[in-house]
Amino acid sequence: MKDYLRLHFIVLLWGFTAILGKLISVPPVELVFWRTGLASVGLLGLLVVRRRPWRIPTADVLRLLGVGALVAVHWITFFLAARLSSVSVSLAGMATLALWTSLLEPLVLWRKVRGYEVALGLLTMVGLYVVSQAELDQLLGLGVAIISAGLSALFSVLNSKLVKQHPPLRLTLYEMLGACLSIALFFPVYSRYFTAGKGLQLALSGYDWLWLALLAGVCTVYAFSASVELMKRISAFVVNLTINLEPVYGILLAVLMYTLHVSGFEEEKLSPGFYAGTLIILLSVLIHPLLDRWDKRRLLKRNPVTA
Repeated sequence: MKDYLRLHFIVLLWGFTAILGKLISVPPVELVFWRTGLASVGLLGLLVVRRRPWRIPTADVLRLLGVGALVAVHWITFFLAARLSSVSVSLAGMATLALWTSLLEPLVLWRKVRGYEVALGLLTMVGLYVVSQAELDQLLGLGVAIISAGLSALFSVLNSKLVKQHPPLRLTLYEMLGACLSIALFFPVYSRYFTAGKGLQLALSGYDWLWLALLAGVCTVYAFSASVELMKRISAFVVNLTINLEPVYGILLAVLMYTLHVSGFEEEKLSPGFYAGTLIILLSVLIHPLLDRWDKRRLLKRNPVTA
């Protein structure tokens, strides 16, 4: 029970990332630069303290740094979506991750399309339609969040192959470094063409350092390392099913921020149609691992050797 409660706490922390992204004053690009830079330092420190090797072959370094660049774009679009709309709407868009994964896995891993995933994908599309009709003024943020979910799905599919070759902590270290370095290389173009003449806004103010410490240290380094440890004792099925609750926790936290009258969360007052559409999306998300487990058991019974 202690492990299960800890797992839910970790997922709650991941659901809190969109809230922190809204609280930190710097723009999304600079925010992700700070997050990945601080997370890299934290992960390297964790490997040193645990006396784990962190060096890998050059070819693998380049591959992981490339995946890290993909992570950077995913996080930038994620935080941008929360600022273009509301935290709740952006999390509803992010809940399409399972749909994106079901589309990308057959293409990247060359596996056959599963019928139940197509059906759940159609259910997700119905939920998205209901959400979009309920919140017409937040369509841009919803669209960016859906794109961010697609990038996250691609990252997850690629990682499913890479994690078999490298320990998770070392893998994440190089991906965080790749994200940070790719943003640093993008800074000259970004500051000239995408900041409306304001230039880079890396300076932190007010409580930014506190929120960044929570985002990078607690929600990234601690949450990831703790989840890896829990996976040794809890089945992957239970872990994945619990992680699917991240949008639920995030939306509940956003509503709490609105209830507490926190500045910047006024737009979290949403219509009943939004919650109906989000419920449909989350239903498809939560059903997916159950059907996936059923399908694997069915294949195992049919052909125990190859399954």
